[in-house]
Amino acid sequence: MTAAAAFRVLPRSLRARLFLILLAGLAIAYGLSFSVLYAERTMAAKAVMFRTLENDVATSIAVLDRTPAAERPELLEWLSRSNYSLALGPGLAGVPNTSGHGREIAAKLESAAGTRFPLRVEAIPGEEGRLQAHLALSDGSPLTIEITPRGIMPVADWLPYVLVAQMILLLACTWFAVRQAIRPLGEFAAAADALDPNAKSPPLSEAGPSEVAHAARAFNAMRDRIAHYLEERVQILAAISHDLQTPITRMRLRADLADDTPERDKLVNDLREIERLVQDGIAYARSAHSSGEKKTRIDLTSFVDSIAYDYQDTGKAVSVSGQIEGVASTKPHALRRILSNFIDNALKFAGAAEIAVERRDGGAIAITVLDRGPGIPEEMLAASMQPFFRLELSRNRETGGTGLGLAIAQQLAATIGGSVRLSNRAEGGLAAEVIIPDARR
Repeated sequence: MTAAAAFRVLPRSLRARLFLILLAGLAIAYGLSFSVLYAERTMAAKAVMFRTLENDVATSIAVLDRTPAAERPELLEWLSRSNYSLALGPGLAGVPNTSGHGREIAAKLESAAGTRFPLRVEAIPGEEGRLQAHLALSDGSPLTIEITPRGIMPVADWLPYVLVAQMILLLACTWFAVRQAIRPLGEFAAAADALDPNAKSPPLSEAGPSEVAHAARAFNAMRDRIAHYLEERVQILAAISHDLQTPITRMRLRADLADDTPERDKLVNDLREIERLVQDGIAYARSAHSSGEKKTRIDLTSFVDSIAYDYQDTGKAVSVSGQIEGVASTKPHALRRILSNFIDNALKFAGAAEIAVERRDGGAIAITVLDRGPGIPEEMLAASMQPFFRLELSRNRETGGTGLGLAIAQQLAATIGGSVRLSNRAEGGLAAEVIIPDARR
């Protein structure tokens, strides 16, 4: 398996990958350490067992050889041990011993018996690991030593429980270490998703290890630089728009004093377009920096109805549906301008507008302006909120416009703590929605 294929097998999240890699590495290292310890303890336990067997057998043979034949049966049980037993007589018929473990035991028994007592070790057929050693004492009496197989347990019985507890502790420590390492990345991702230089949000916390604190300081500095660049851009736009008003006024006065000719009318129309562009630029700059308007409590029904009545008094087809009783804490002039912008667009492109009001979860109020116009292509909905973005072809516009209306609405919505969203209606037309958060407070 290639390295690329191996990484594809791993989980997609960095948290899971780090957890598995660290856990696998620590578990392998822990397993190797335990294996080395187990092997060393096994060899040590085997050496002790063989040394004890050799000494005990040598002592038992010497004691029985010096004991009168009549008294030997009384000593057999006393001389026997848990891993071998003594019996007078030729024992059972066996076969030559061929196992490695059996040869080790035979060597130890031969060393214990010495050259004085020739010894023969045989395996008992049908019983794996069972051995018998046959020898003759000095008086010719046969003696059988039966070796009882017994496993070597080099570790204590309670050690497996300790191992389980250590593995649980290893899992917990690995999870905690990965969590501590990944948490700053999650905070960075959340801060990047919520990055809005125009909104006043608290800076990213600079607490934690030095590397995390350094990255957080760099992120906060980047956010401040972006906000400064945006503010500088808006200030330039506001300054240029403001300074253009004076020469435009002079040009209007001169055009008014000129002779009434077709060229004069064209010039006046051009000046009006320039003046509208300048006014929209100033409005956009003001909306970006807010107008200093304070939040006040307004009656929702009366507020929405008053906007609709103002349009109806001028003969415009504007209606209201979904009335909501209660008050909302917001900036009424900013909200009125947002809704007026939506209604003007709906009247321009559809000839009529409908204002729908509804309460959302959490107390938020959604005010939506609906129309039956051509709508906006789905791929251009997000771009239409950008400054100076125009959709003449998609919305069949015959004349200019600066492309700042929706951008101004979005800026004003941010100043009241709300948001703006555009969507195409399933039955045709556009829905322009402004949401006022927590409107009941």
